[in-house]
Amino acid sequence: LPLCFPQKLWKMLESDQFQSIWWSEGGKCVAINKDLFKVEVLGRGVHQRVFDTRHIKSVIRQLNLYGFTKMQQDFQRSASLPEFLSEEAAASAHSQVLYYYNPSFNRAHPWLLGMCKRR
Repeated sequence: LPLCFPQKLWKMLESDQFQSIWWSEGGKCVAINKDLFKVEVLGRGVHQRVFDTRHIKSVIRQLNLYGFTKMQQDFQRSASLPEFLSEEAAASAHSQVLYYYNPSFNRAHPWLLGMCKRR
């Protein structure tokens, strides 16, 4: 069976393959470097695609459909050094970094993933 959107997102976050998306806020938020994501994820060839779209707006629509809410960037920085450095690198590159939160999408609680249902 094909994976649903939250499962694909989780696999991407847990993979070392993507630099444009990472866990933020200690595994409670998803951070997306919008410009890099467009190239790295949405710009892939047909057979390597993660999502069935080439548009960031479609991915954001899916996030919203699955109950993710956009967070402001002014919350506290990550405590772990790799996360902090990747957030800083993204910010210093003047790229737009999007942060999304869903209470049922938490790195420390993978069993909650099943509760991420489409609205």
